[in-house]
Amino acid sequence: MRKHTLLAAALSAAALTLTACGGGGDGDEPVAEVSAESGPEKAATVLDKPFTKPDLVLTDTEGEKYDLRERTKGKPTLLYFGYTHCPDVCPLTMNNIAVAKQALKKKLPKAERDRLQVVFVTTDPGRDTPKELGSWLDQVDAGFTGLTGDFATIQAGARQLGISIEPSYKDKKGKVVSMHGTQVVAFSPKTDAGYVLYGEQATVDDYTADLPKLLKGATP
Repeated sequence: MRKHTLLAAALSAAALTLTACGGGGDGDEPVAEVSAESGPEKAATVLDKPFTKPDLVLTDTEGEKYDLRERTKGKPTLLYFGYTHCPDVCPLTMNNIAVAKQALKKKLPKAERDRLQVVFVTTDPGRDTPKELGSWLDQVDAGFTGLTGDFATIQAGARQLGISIEPSYKDKKGKVVSMHGTQVVAFSPKTDAGYVLYGEQATVDDYTADLPKLLKGATP
């Protein structure tokens, strides 16, 4: 992993970085436009001041209440905000993590691997029902957790991590557009704090190299 100590200015820039994704509408191919991100081109950032895990209570793919802090306490956790209709960044990010997780089979015993929690929180709850989320995640990794709920609650939780998301809307051509930050936050099993931030440029190799360390709460 390439690492870099986060400065306040870099964090502000990251918080403002959004991906605009569109799908549906008049049947044309979905479009995506990724905002330019300033700062060093690094796969991940080790935070000087780790984030407190959001006090976020939502609904999982079984329709049950899911308390993020309670369910992931003391466990290595990767948290991402995205949506199932995203044409590129979201599925790529989740698949990169899924492939890296599979690679752990060659490195760590099952008991250790099973401690990893990967949580996907939708930014488009109007379309991402528990069933929709479950079907989508099953195609990536059935062990991943999908959460949906009230948009205002989701937005507030993301904001606590410096991640910006906006309500989905239709553009003039009828395409559904969703604006969301693309960062993956890694939480330590030792402190439950978010201490590593991955950008959308993080690759399978980056996650594969880092996961064994993240599982222990070590700095990649």
